[in-house]
Amino acid sequence: MPKTVVPEEKRRRRRPTRSGTVLSERLIVEAALRLLREHGSSGLTARRLGLALDCDPSTLYRYFRGMDELTLAIGDALIGEALRGWQPTGEWRADLHAIGLRIHAAYVAHPQAAQLTASRVTGRANELAADEAVLDVLRTAGFPLPETVRIYHAFIDQTLAFAALDAASLALPRASQRADDAKWASTYARLPATTHPRIAEAAPLLSARMVTSAYPTALAMLLDSAAGTLARLGR
Repeated sequence: MPKTVVPEEKRRRRRPTRSGTVLSERLIVEAALRLLREHGSSGLTARRLGLALDCDPSTLYRYFRGMDELTLAIGDALIGEALRGWQPTGEWRADLHAIGLRIHAAYVAHPQAAQLTASRVTGRANELAADEAVLDVLRTAGFPLPETVRIYHAFIDQTLAFAALDAASLALPRASQRADDAKWASTYARLPATTHPRIAEAAPLLSARMVTSAYPTALAMLLDSAAGTLARLGR
């Protein structure tokens, strides 16, 4: 049976850890992000968190009902990082472009955490704020509700999908990353036009582009499509 989560204000009145730190959700999430960065998802355990925070692992369950709830809090923290400092300008395309790039950047800055959380729905404050912001940008721009939801769906899923893809690449050992990137020059660029004419003609461009994220291009294409929809509606 899951333990009862103690309200935040009551937690702050409790004694500090052995090192004198007063725990909070934020501190636990920050420690979890460090463990993910250093050890990957397999290294994120209550025992390791307890060691990192100098507390008994059971103390963590006063803040989170389990490791899955902590995972959702980590994902929500990444979204909060993306939203920090963002303000709408009233230009719907510029605003969506900025939000998309911010979310993608926040996830790939923490590739191990991104792999763990990009597919999750947190239902927490930062995720709700991001969803409300995207929906409001679209509705304020004049998109009808069905089109708003359709574009919102594509926008969010595309952003998180590219974040997960790019994070998976960044989480690879450096040697594997370099080997993958090198194949565009060592393999693709050397294919003869007699057997692979289309790859051969595109090889110089492929070797330059395929080692970077396609997300900015995909985002621009999605926004182009949305702008076309808005123009057809005469708004």
